[in-house]
Amino acid sequence: MRSSNPVFSRRGFSRDNGYAGFNAAPQAGGPAVGTQANPYAQGGNPYAQNPYAQQDLQQGAPPQAPVSTGRMTMDDVVMRSAMTLGTVTVGAILAWALLPVSSTSYGLAIGAALVAFVLAMVQSFKRTASPALILGYAAFEGVFLGVISEMYNSRWSGAPFQAVLGTMAVSGATLLVYKAGWIRVTARYARIGMTIAIAFVVVMAVNLLLVAFGVAGDGGLRSMGPLGALVGILAILIGAFFLTLDFKQIEDGIAYGAPKEEAWLAAFGLTMTLVWIYVEMLRLVAIFSGDD
Repeated sequence: MRSSNPVFSRRGFSRDNGYAGFNAAPQAGGPAVGTQANPYAQGGNPYAQNPYAQQDLQQGAPPQAPVSTGRMTMDDVVMRSAMTLGTVTVGAILAWALLPVSSTSYGLAIGAALVAFVLAMVQSFKRTASPALILGYAAFEGVFLGVISEMYNSRWSGAPFQAVLGTMAVSGATLLVYKAGWIRVTARYARIGMTIAIAFVVVMAVNLLLVAFGVAGDGGLRSMGPLGALVGILAILIGAFFLTLDFKQIEDGIAYGAPKEEAWLAAFGLTMTLVWIYVEMLRLVAIFSGDD
């Protein structure tokens, strides 16, 4: 199952319209489990000619990642994620150091965010990973994060550092819960979570318009009070939901022999999710810090 929204689709490791993690159960008289469950079972995938791998699939056990080159491994995902997140970090540090807090830097941050959004949309519509687009997105996203982090730090000293720790805590807790099996990423789970996420974004967009036209004062739902804190907590939970989708897609991609290039898509999805959580965590820290 994949959302029709390119931003929320997460660009899962799939071919055509299938998704390795959320394929429906095979119909009676339909193809073998190995063919339907594995989106890479066709088009030259070694599993298509491997009777032992097909036997494992038909018995309901996920195949082991192939040893041959050209297939995504966890090392590939870690390396690409480190490169992408490292680009975000470098961009943020440079923006923090070179752009003093001012209306000009705020305008540059908005411009960088828009460029990052456009690059992310282009990558989301592409059927294959583009390292240049992904790293470009990371660089501009880093500039945006660096400027807003400096702005928050100028008013709430230490807020960015606390937000980083909070992002790490949420990510680590989500991974722990996922690996422990306390959360099962199923089609129903994904549909419910995606519905909530899309509804949240729509409501936030309407709220932004109301604030811009002066209908809702003090930020509306995104105020710096208790209501804003509740909305921020909900946003962080949605970010954790996206992380579970990312983990599932990475796990399935490795198990079913996704091409090595799709490690960039894993890095792209993880980076977008972590940026989401960090920005919401930054607002939440500011709210709980008060006006001091």
